[in-house]
Amino acid sequence: METILIYRAKTVTEEDVAFIRSLIADHPGDSRRKLSRRLCRAWNWVQRNGELRDMVCRSLMLELDRAGHIELPPKKFTPHNPLAVRKRPEPCEIDQTPISGRLSRLPQFEFQQVRRGPLERLFNSLVEHYHYLGYCQPVGEHLKYLVMACERPIACFSWSSPPRHIGSRDRVIGWTARQRRDNLYFLAYNSRFLILPWVSVPHLASHLLSKVVRRISSDWQQVYGHPLYFLETFVDTERFRGTCYQAANWIYLGLTTGRGKNDHTMKPNRSLKAVWGYPLTRRFREKLCQQSFPQ
Repeated sequence: METILIYRAKTVTEEDVAFIRSLIADHPGDSRRKLSRRLCRAWNWVQRNGELRDMVCRSLMLELDRAGHIELPPKKFTPHNPLAVRKRPEPCEIDQTPISGRLSRLPQFEFQQVRRGPLERLFNSLVEHYHYLGYCQPVGEHLKYLVMACERPIACFSWSSPPRHIGSRDRVIGWTARQRRDNLYFLAYNSRFLILPWVSVPHLASHLLSKVVRRISSDWQQVYGHPLYFLETFVDTERFRGTCYQAANWIYLGLTTGRGKNDHTMKPNRSLKAVWGYPLTRRFREKLCQQSFPQ
């Protein structure tokens, strides 16, 4: 059977296109959204949490429509997309009294996972106004942590789905392109790490890193239904040396190419980033290079 399109690892054949045409003809009053949900159910095309892959399926159908393989019904309406024009987080009033001293003399820290919680707005605001990169809404699976001391925030962590291709990381893991595509969701990327500017405590950064890696896999399991086996992050070599990651036993993996994921020039267009990784299990290579995992 001739392949018409490969989209997000989904191979669409002539038979599949004929089925979609029949689906559209059999439900002439359906919107594009309803049609995509019908197609997901017919193909049993679901996410790992059991939800239909509705948005991906709709994009696939749109690709087929643009290529002339099918004819979708006209759009009935265009829903508001809050991601298209996202309002920047507003400043939050917060106690900025300096916190300093020896790590051993500070009160016990509390890690709070704040995604979808009442403190998420505070997290977003702190990262927006005190992290040099500002706030960027994570894409895909992600978690956000506020670190509190005596009910005062002192640090922020955000973790998200990792980039698809990082040469130095992929060589360390040793997986094939297929294994990477199937198992990338077992990795998480430390996209933001902020210690608030009025907090000055030696060794605090590496201490917090050591604490968060002990819990992140179980938190990910609770929210997304699967564990993590490997963590990674980028460190801008023009600004930082990655000392806190090194002190927390992260492993230096190499440098990025400086080109970004959508580059077509093959020339560096941004600063080089040091890639650091942290295996969450000794058998991380074995687990990540398996062809399939039991759900």
